[in-house]
Amino acid sequence: MRILAVDWGMRRIGLAVSDPSGVIASALATLRVTGREEALAGVSRVAAEQEVERIVVGLPLLMSGARGRAAEAAEAFARAIAERTGIAVDTYDERLTSALSQRRMHEIGMKPGRAKERVDQGAAMALLESYLTRHPRR
Repeated sequence: MRILAVDWGMRRIGLAVSDPSGVIASALATLRVTGREEALAGVSRVAAEQEVERIVVGLPLLMSGARGRAAEAAEAFARAIAERTGIAVDTYDERLTSALSQRRMHEIGMKPGRAKERVDQGAAMALLESYLTRHPRR
């Protein structure tokens, strides 16, 4: 089962996809968007192109675990994606995925300018790795 992970933001959306067996996560792309409709269209297009069976949208919980405005917006985005695509959508805790992505890029020696362009897709990959670990395929 291919799964698409979405690190949703107002201007940039990081995407990662699993292999068909649902075991390995790979960074896919960062979409630059100017609004909600463009974001919905872009994620829907990629989901169709990648033939995914599930979408996981990052849920930006507060460090306390509580839901704030950003989490509410992500949940609304997840519902809209599900309605538009007809694909099952889960939300999943994305706390610290951007920090992990930045650290990984620093560790491999990626230049800061280039790393900035890839941090969102790296965060989506970290989100998907965590999701796949917690939801193993059988």
